[in-house]
Amino acid sequence: MAWEWSAAAVAGAGTMGAGIAITIARSGLNTFVFDESPDALDRAKRQVEAFFESSVRKGKLDAAAAAAATARLSYVKDVSALAEADVVVEAIYEELAAKQRLLSTLNAVCRDDTLFLTNTSTLSITELAAGSGRPDRVVGAHYCLPAQLMRLVEMSTAIQTSAASWDQAWAFQRATGQHPVETKDRPGFVLNFFCVPYHNDVIRMVEAGVAEPADIDKAVKAAMGFAMGPCELIDLIGLDTQLRASEAFFSVTNNPRTFPPPLLRRMVAAGQLGRKTRRGFFDYGSDALFGA
Repeated sequence: MAWEWSAAAVAGAGTMGAGIAITIARSGLNTFVFDESPDALDRAKRQVEAFFESSVRKGKLDAAAAAAATARLSYVKDVSALAEADVVVEAIYEELAAKQRLLSTLNAVCRDDTLFLTNTSTLSITELAAGSGRPDRVVGAHYCLPAQLMRLVEMSTAIQTSAASWDQAWAFQRATGQHPVETKDRPGFVLNFFCVPYHNDVIRMVEAGVAEPADIDKAVKAAMGFAMGPCELIDLIGLDTQLRASEAFFSVTNNPRTFPPPLLRRMVAAGQLGRKTRRGFFDYGSDALFGA
């Protein structure tokens, strides 16, 4: 079946939400970015515009295409604006109750045929769908950070997801330039099954004084060929996100490697969340997204 969309939305204007919005607007769809926080919307707007400017400067996108993509984006704090969207991507923080509340709110606002994608890294798609009000129209879509550069999306069905919703969600990813892979509704899916415990191991290594974050990153990049070191990546993801993901993962697996390290909790308590607060394992001079 050929699917057509005129508008889509991202609910949540954090780093991940801004990146997802770029992928959608870049593909030619009118895109709403929703958040209740004006500050979050302002930051997302700055990040998105800076990304497109960087894309033009580096020759990855021509100026007309960048201007057109920027013009397709609307930043809204009233959730009723999302009533026009054919697809809504939920992209808020990793907490089951909060995501269910948002999906339920969206259910009351959006058309009956609007598709919901939930960008969770560790939570059950089936549980999220159960609290949405339209469980047959919910599909898991875990974007790989940064979404505007890393095109991988892990796609998962809830038990309740209809075949038509799955087909539409898969087609949407392809139409917006992403590369979907199918995973089962399991904690961590593929990437975070490895990354959540791995990142906690790295944090424990820092806490134990084995090596400084910069030296850990240098070793991993030099020996393994990774584009980013683990401490850089944790800062990009957000230490608060790592903490929530660890708590969610541990609650369903009891895997001790997923239990949040004390240093992680202390850094979050101190507000050192990584790039979003300009300080984490490293200090940052701006809140810009990674360039093209």
